[in-house]
Amino acid sequence: MSKWLPLTIGWRFFRARQSNGFIGFISFASTAGIALGVGVLIVVLSAMNGFEKELQERLLGVVSHGELVGVNQPITDWHVIAKSASNMPQITGVAPFIRLQGLVQKPGGFQGLTVNGIDIKHESDVSSIADYMPNDAWQSLAGDDNHIVLGRSLLTKLGLKVGDTLAMYTPDTNSSQLTSAKSHRFVVSGVYDLGGEIESTQAYVSLNYLADLLELGTGVSGVRIQVNNVFNAASITRDLGFAQEQYLYINDWTRSQGHLYQDIQLVRLVMYLVLALVIAVACFNIVSTLVMAVRDKASEIAILMTMGLSRGAIMTIFILQGALNGVMGCVIGGVLGVSLAYNLSAIASSIEHLLGVQLLASDIYFIDFLPSELHYQDVAVVLLMGLFMSLIATIYPAWKATKISPATALAGR
Repeated sequence: MSKWLPLTIGWRFFRARQSNGFIGFISFASTAGIALGVGVLIVVLSAMNGFEKELQERLLGVVSHGELVGVNQPITDWHVIAKSASNMPQITGVAPFIRLQGLVQKPGGFQGLTVNGIDIKHESDVSSIADYMPNDAWQSLAGDDNHIVLGRSLLTKLGLKVGDTLAMYTPDTNSSQLTSAKSHRFVVSGVYDLGGEIESTQAYVSLNYLADLLELGTGVSGVRIQVNNVFNAASITRDLGFAQEQYLYINDWTRSQGHLYQDIQLVRLVMYLVLALVIAVACFNIVSTLVMAVRDKASEIAILMTMGLSRGAIMTIFILQGALNGVMGCVIGGVLGVSLAYNLSAIASSIEHLLGVQLLASDIYFIDFLPSELHYQDVAVVLLMGLFMSLIATIYPAWKATKISPATALAGR
């Protein structure tokens, strides 16, 4: 017999199965379930990839990859650390900073604020914050003036506008009274738009002005570094800190923002498992469809076996039928998922405009839009998983078809 005969018969059985109303409906349900699971899983993985990309490019572009901070005293010569960092090829940038923490008054209470004194000549080596503010706001931090650049959400909370004066209160360490505080005044010279918690809690001023205000002279609070691989930031920062003679606090982004990355990975894993189970349930429909198809074609199977068709060929006939469901579901789901993933941001924006809602609030999340980053290796893994599950689902019904007794089946006919 021709080696293509089992495939030909399997294709004809598949077409005939579609004309049977009940079996055809279950077959359609299994194909639709696989397509839905595959498509949604591709979209979810693309969204998780988008969040991870935005975390690295947006948030970690502004947050320190690593910090070395003086212990109870400023770092008098940060260039020593910079020279040491230049001998480590993993470090791509070094910049000094001075940090001042205090409270600012807002309607109904006080708001915590961290003021970062930066040198714009070096800050661009470790941060992309300049990309999120107008150039005139960035240049206002170049001199020795008391200019301050606030986040958009904080400016709104405080009810201020550019040109207004901001009062900040810090503890008075020279006073014996615990409730004594110092007042510092800054002129709002610009606004940056980044989103998330940082926009509400971080502000920027000139390094020279803050050094004079705190009477640090040439000293700084610490040094920020940028590394070529953010996932190695902890070990690189630790190695640089241990190479210094001065006692230093060693911090990296995993301590302050690592929970965001872990949350993204957790959601990715949970959604992967949930949608994989959706595909698995759809594949169980293939089992029930083939079991009914085997019963429906029992006499035909018996005739084929009496004509000399092997048991392996009989299995191939029914494996092909189940595989066709899996292939159709994976193809439809793959096309649908890839199309949605490419246009996910635009679709989410249209839904927001149509319903008048905001899916991601910028004052809560570190971005205010739904990102998407399609990786074709994810598409390949999802499609292979769907095909594998659908093929596994065909084995038992196909094996049961080979156990049909020709004499019994033909006698019942």
